[in-house]
Amino acid sequence: MSRGDERTLVQEVEGHLLLAAAREQGRTAAARVADRLGWLTDTQRDDLERHFESEYLAMARTSWRHTADRAEELRHAYESRYRTLRQRLVAWGVLGAALLAAGLLVLAAG
Repeated sequence: MSRGDERTLVQEVEGHLLLAAAREQGRTAAARVADRLGWLTDTQRDDLERHFESEYLAMARTSWRHTADRAEELRHAYESRYRTLRQRLVAWGVLGAALLAAGLLVLAAG
């Protein structure tokens, strides 16, 4: 198995675990809400829990998507800033080397 395949597998497992945790959180929250509504029949309770879990997962996915989009925006911004700083550093390095060479030539000529 290649390194890329391993990384993909790990990401898929992490995704499944994250989804399973979100489902469990949704079920737990749904059960708490349904417990407060003691007058629900078993069918109504099951229906409420199913809808609540579904909505919880939809909200979690939306939140994950927003987080991933923001991370991508930040990555691009930081990469751009890094490139700019690296270019400045190289330019200053070249200028410094040129000034040093010029100084050495002046000293050698004098």
